[in-house]
Amino acid sequence: MIRAFKINDLNSVMKIWMDSNCTAHDFIDREYWEANYISVKQVLPEAGLWVYEEMGTIKGFLGLDNHFVAGVFVKSGEQSKGIGKELIDKAKETHQSLSLKVFVKNTRAVQFYKREEFEISDELTDENTGEREYVMNWSNQ
Repeated sequence: MIRAFKINDLNSVMKIWMDSNCTAHDFIDREYWEANYISVKQVLPEAGLWVYEEMGTIKGFLGLDNHFVAGVFVKSGEQSKGIGKELIDKAKETHQSLSLKVFVKNTRAVQFYKREEFEISDELTDENTGEREYVMNWSNQ
C-alpha cells in the first residue's frame, strides 16, 4: 500500500535512505552520505513523501518536490519486486510531467527510469560529488 509519509516513519525512511544510497552509489564514499544524514533527516519531513508499506513495514519511499523526483528508495532485499514502479506510478497519477537527476554510474537506476519512459535531456556534473549525472524527464503528453 502506498500512503503519505507520517512523522513516525522517519527512522525507517532514513535507514532505507542511508542503506540505498551507500549500496547504489558505491562510487561515492560512505562518509559523504554520513555527513549529509542529519541535514536530510531535518528536511525530509518537509518534503512530499510517499511510502510503500506492507504488513506494517516500510519497504520504500519516493520524495517529490513539485514535479521533481528527489529520489526513489527501496529497502535492500525488496528491490526488483515492483515497489519502485508503484511509487513512480503514484507520482505519475498526480503530475503531468516529472523530472529527476540520476548518477550516470548508477546504471541500474538509469535503466529503471528508461523503462518507466523517462528520457535523458541533459548531462551535468554534480557539484557536491564531482560525479556525472543525467537529467531525465517524463511527460504524459
